[in-house]
Amino acid sequence: MAKTPAVLLDPATFDGPTTDDPGTPDAPVTIRGRNVEVPEHFGARINAKLAKIEKISPTNIQRFDVILLHENNPRLSKVSQRIEITVRGKSGVARAEAAEDTFYGALESAVAKLERQMRKARTRRKISHQGHRRPQSVAEATAELASDAAPAEVLDEYADAIEHDEQLPGQIVRRKEHDSSPMTVDEALERMELVGHDFYLFRDSESGRATVVYRRHAFDYGLITLTE
Repeated sequence: MAKTPAVLLDPATFDGPTTDDPGTPDAPVTIRGRNVEVPEHFGARINAKLAKIEKISPTNIQRFDVILLHENNPRLSKVSQRIEITVRGKSGVARAEAAEDTFYGALESAVAKLERQMRKARTRRKISHQGHRRPQSVAEATAELASDAAPAEVLDEYADAIEHDEQLPGQIVRRKEHDSSPMTVDEALERMELVGHDFYLFRDSESGRATVVYRRHAFDYGLITLTE
């Protein structure tokens, strides 16, 4: 398959304040531009950001994958630079993506989302290890999340933009295959937090049935299970 030619971009799209601590994560990092050349200094910035992410769960993370994509459509100029970060670890996969008018802005947004998701998942693990389906004290169990609280993203902004651009409302713009390995409800909740979604489809190890866990009000969750 022929490689997509790189787009010539304004170098300023990669520029931002200098990083005081350029550090790199211990886990391997793969940085790939689908249709852009990634400057060396921006690769160093990505590594510095991921090194901070790694500190959230230093023994769990096994690999980072980062993809940069430039959207050529002028009607998407405000979200033309897109970054997707995938973190693969022992407990599952965390993923965050963001689209801004510069790659610097997209990186900042994606890292902020990823950090929130991983902190939520870590708090969820603490609650689970204490043997509670929900925290006995919301203030104590979720104190770490208070400063990071942010509304969960429900819409795929990029897919929504493509819909409107092609004037095809109501179309399916993305399909995904999902791992069907059996897991407990607590494991599914942790993975839901890692990917930053409001729901998660899984096969319940107890019932063997396809089940969806979803976020309700405050710190409650719901379950939907298919019957025979």
